[in-house]
Amino acid sequence: MRPFRPVLLLAAVLIAPQGLAVPAARPLATEIDTDRIDTASLPPPSPAVPLEDIARFVEVFRRVQADFVDPLDDRALMRAATRALLADLDPHSAFLPAAAANAWREQAAGAYDGIGVEVEVRPDRSLRVIGTIDGSPAQRAGLRTGDVIVAVDGRPVGLRREDEPSRALRGTAGTAVRLTLLRPGEALPREIGLVRQSIALASVNGRLLEPGFAYLRIAYFEADTAEELRRTLARLKAEAGGRLEGLVLDLRNNPGGLLTTAVESADLFLDGGLIVSTRGRGPTANTLYRAGPGDLLDGAPMAVLIDVGTASSAEVVAGALRDRGRALLLGARSFGKGSVQTLIELDNGDALKLTTARYYTPSGRSIQAAGILPDVSLPGTAIRGLREQDLPIHLEGGNGRGEGYASGVIVEGEAAVAEALRRVRQAAAQPRRTSPQ
Repeated sequence: MRPFRPVLLLAAVLIAPQGLAVPAARPLATEIDTDRIDTASLPPPSPAVPLEDIARFVEVFRRVQADFVDPLDDRALMRAATRALLADLDPHSAFLPAAAANAWREQAAGAYDGIGVEVEVRPDRSLRVIGTIDGSPAQRAGLRTGDVIVAVDGRPVGLRREDEPSRALRGTAGTAVRLTLLRPGEALPREIGLVRQSIALASVNGRLLEPGFAYLRIAYFEADTAEELRRTLARLKAEAGGRLEGLVLDLRNNPGGLLTTAVESADLFLDGGLIVSTRGRGPTANTLYRAGPGDLLDGAPMAVLIDVGTASSAEVVAGALRDRGRALLLGARSFGKGSVQTLIELDNGDALKLTTARYYTPSGRSIQAAGILPDVSLPGTAIRGLREQDLPIHLEGGNGRGEGYASGVIVEGEAAVAEALRRVRQAAAQPRRTSPQ
């Protein structure tokens, strides 16, 4: 049997289809110090499954096998039972057949063929759009956060339970695809035609907004994001004459990705101290992630833009920078996906994506199902049903229940960047303070 390989993933959404086997992030010059949380108070392992429960499962399996209206393949039935074992745990745990796992290996390598959209699977198997990849066919075609894809090439998505609904969005570069989608506020469905292309996950871009003040956008946290961030910062500093006076970091519509990459990215702006902690039932799920010495901005002020599309790894970064007094947050409440998934390869190429921990910001706050409130609220488009707390069977957070069914706000456009820049300029004009450790 192949030994399992766990990989920590925080993505709140799926970039068709669900995935596995994400490569480890490149080590940076600054090492991340990880300590284990004391696990003495953790609950003991679950007892063995009672014999009567095993017998009941076998009885149900045999009755379905014998009496279902159509003949059933034993392997297909067992795979259905395996999927069901994870289906009611939470929205993010899943069984991944080998084909879906292989598709995620391609994506994790930094490129795949498709339309470049992040989606979540709804209970009716339709696909809600969380965001689009910068420069992708989905972005050019005008797909928006909150759109619900109900059919692909005239065929309802997820028509068969064993199919991964988002797989239909992928395909050979150059092939056409037609989406039928429902847009909030519109009575009739829309038909949108796209042409698939090779999607290169270049997750970081940046520019100077004005002399000495830079803008950085992180679209997604993939394996090389921290290195891309380091290179982009070096370029912007050179363009600014060797030093930046302030930075606007844009995490709007960022669905997350690798926890390790989020930690490495936050570390670039922190000079030591806690970044995030994870807490779960197993000893390996309980870890403190600390930054090493060295802030690449030398304490220059930062503003971070967030909205309802800011999720998981992006929330780790935003939460760390805000709790450590390193950045001002502007925008709208984030998605609230504060759980960690461990991806485990099985011996036949299949995989499990299992929720194993919640993560906590440096102040000890769980973001799960609550999200991060910005320091400064910005106007945007309010759409209901877009947040983690609105997903069926979502985990409760560590801070009690959320606020119930509520609107998520999408903050778009350059006006938000201009306001963030104004705040950064104001901070840069003040005497420099040392960030709390």
